[in-house]
Amino acid sequence: MYENNDAKKPELNEAFEVYLKDIKKELDIKNFRSLQDFFDNRMLIVHSIQQGIPHSLFQRIKEALPFTDNDWADFLNISVKSLQRYKIKKNYRFRPIHSEKIIELAEVAHKGKETFGSFDKFYLWLHTPSFALGNMKPVDLLKNSYGKEMVVDELNRIDHGIFA
Repeated sequence: MYENNDAKKPELNEAFEVYLKDIKKELDIKNFRSLQDFFDNRMLIVHSIQQGIPHSLFQRIKEALPFTDNDWADFLNISVKSLQRYKIKKNYRFRPIHSEKIIELAEVAHKGKETFGSFDKFYLWLHTPSFALGNMKPVDLLKNSYGKEMVVDELNRIDHGIFA
């Protein structure tokens, strides 16, 4: 279970900071000012997925987001033991399929925190059945890209004050 630690947790922006410095140099990107700029730049996301997310970035994302090791294993469709093995491998990069999912989850969490004001409130919403999502818990929809889009669409509706 996620613990109420918003004050102690690193920001998601901080998780991407070092990674994006290297990418900006490599791709000669000048107009990057925020994490939202990263999520808005689809070519940058494609490049990041193709290169594979380094475990060091994943670890920072994992520390910033309100998901447990078991959640991550479910989302990535791998075992917790595999996640632990990757952690000790030097310079490990996730395969593109896992990298894409990690970025998707970071994007959802970024939108969720923006919508609810904290990861704690977002996490509570994720684990509460939603009428607008067929009485499913939003977290259960995050295991595939279609479900993820439904969750993002619902977050956008909530953000704009449109409730089902």
